[in-house]
Amino acid sequence: MALPAPNLDDRRYEDLVADAVAMVRRTCPEWTDQNPSDPGMTLIETFAYLSYQLIYRLNQVPDRVRLKFLDLIGLRLHPPTPAQAGVTFWLSAPASATLVVPAGTEAGTLRTDAEPPVVFSTVADLRIIPCAVLALFSRYASTEHTTRHPLPSVPVAVFTDEPVPGDTLLVGLDTAAPRCAVRLDVDCEIAGLGVDPSRPPLVWEAHTADGWVPCDVGTDETGGLNRPGAVVLHLPPDHAESVFEEVRAGWLRARVVSPAHDTPGYTASPILRGLSGCTTGATADVVHAELVAQETIGTADGTPGQVFALQSGPVLGGLSDPVVETSSDTGWDRWHLVVDFAASGPADRHFMLDPVAGEILFGPAVRLPDGTLSQYGAVPPRDAVVRVRGYAIGGGARGNVSARTVRTLRTSVPFVAAVENRHSAQGGTEGETLDEAADRGPLLLRTRNRAVTAEDYEFIGRKAVPEIARIRCLTGSSGEARVLVVPAAADPDGRIRFADLVPDPQLLARLAEHLDEVRVIGTRVVVEPPRYRGITVVARLIAKPRAPLDRVRDDALGALYNYLNPLCGGPSGHGWPFGRTVRPGDVYPLLQEVRGVACVEDLRLFTANPVTGERGNAEGRIELSANSLVFSFEHQVRVEAR
Repeated sequence: MALPAPNLDDRRYEDLVADAVAMVRRTCPEWTDQNPSDPGMTLIETFAYLSYQLIYRLNQVPDRVRLKFLDLIGLRLHPPTPAQAGVTFWLSAPASATLVVPAGTEAGTLRTDAEPPVVFSTVADLRIIPCAVLALFSRYASTEHTTRHPLPSVPVAVFTDEPVPGDTLLVGLDTAAPRCAVRLDVDCEIAGLGVDPSRPPLVWEAHTADGWVPCDVGTDETGGLNRPGAVVLHLPPDHAESVFEEVRAGWLRARVVSPAHDTPGYTASPILRGLSGCTTGATADVVHAELVAQETIGTADGTPGQVFALQSGPVLGGLSDPVVETSSDTGWDRWHLVVDFAASGPADRHFMLDPVAGEILFGPAVRLPDGTLSQYGAVPPRDAVVRVRGYAIGGGARGNVSARTVRTLRTSVPFVAAVENRHSAQGGTEGETLDEAADRGPLLLRTRNRAVTAEDYEFIGRKAVPEIARIRCLTGSSGEARVLVVPAAADPDGRIRFADLVPDPQLLARLAEHLDEVRVIGTRVVVEPPRYRGITVVARLIAKPRAPLDRVRDDALGALYNYLNPLCGGPSGHGWPFGRTVRPGDVYPLLQEVRGVACVEDLRLFTANPVTGERGNAEGRIELSANSLVFSFEHQVRVEAR
């Protein structure tokens, strides 16, 4: 039996007629005579017949010819992108001298019998800088008065007798420690009565060139300066020295804030007896990729249109562009990456990159109708050595690992005892398939890098920022294009942390800048995350005889988290559709198909706030606005024996 040929256009003759009639009704409502004998219907049917003949001939085109046509119009596959995260390198002892973790240092997840480890590499040198406490001040919000405390400290009240929001304890380090994990060993009395040690009304901040920014608090054994213990602060990358009260130091501060509505505040000031500090680690930016620092790819022969193949591929997207250089009498000449050679002159050192094929292309010479040659882009000199620096290979969605799963140091670094990713890795996506690229072909012909429709914004946005998982554009009558971005995130068993669904502000800014260049004049482009609607399913199931109740419950929870999922859920398995209503009829058959379930006895849907955790009332159906997506929040399943 012959292999079935794919339909490139599956519209039938009847579909073409119906589409044409519907268009006439919208554009010319005065025409009401739509009988088969009407001349207008005769013309519509004639054009529909001719169009159907063209579609029939198009469907006879083999896949190879279709792919060659897509290659001719410049369609290129999107490469995979690597997941990115921050990995903390913990020292075996407090730092006494500056330690450098070199770029390319590898850390990974644990190897299992079923899965190889996921390996991450540092993208730049990481400096672990030793530090100590140099100065200590208290600033009181009520009087705006500042008091300096002696070191080592004697028993002093760090805030006013009745602390108010704005009271501050300032800690000056003898040097700035960007990216470092600083441990403050605090000796204090239990005097700050009333606060909840797990949620004290206290925030830690670090001073940078742009002002005070929050610190990521790793651990706080003091419960808000209420008992002796250690506070581990992860300082921002731009922590810098500054002058306060004539003391130059790298400043940190603990600031009293208003307590949450359900937690108490301070009723008395903590009493500080002593404070010291040291550096115990630092956090580096890592990518799920193998970094190629430098590679010689060949020698130029002096002819136009040369193509050089990289030793490895595909080249990952979402990172900095690779650098191409050619040797010369004066050293190395740098070439610049371009999308195409249309605007390149004969003297412009430009090159193109085919990331999926792993090829570097230099400008061609085109013969014009009058017989002359026009050179697009400079030609590397004959016998010049061509090298590439700074590209990466690997990547993929497998790198979106959960927090605290990167725990193995694969490259030996002196004095480093352990590694840890305190947050999930994000941004890893798989490379585009041929079928997905073929679907983009008509959009590429239509848009040509100009955004007019909502589909244009989605197509161009996906091309500009390939590391996102989903993108959706909503247009309104006011001339606004609202682009919704869902980042790629770790989803073990379908359970996604809500914080991982918030895109990086730098990614949003980069996408907004690119879309602003291709928008139609008068259109306002807004790039933001979707509005997430927390969904909680409470179900009671009856298990089949001899079915393990715990296993049935776990399978049912897994099915719910995977189905009501913004990344891999929904009927198609490509993410819950934007704005789709959640109905019990969607969930009943899902649970009924779980292995070991005899019947679904009861099922209820609740809304939930994914930030506060507050759950609403049971609803028969949960409506979502056009810019909303579902987020699974603590489903509850009870399984009973028959």
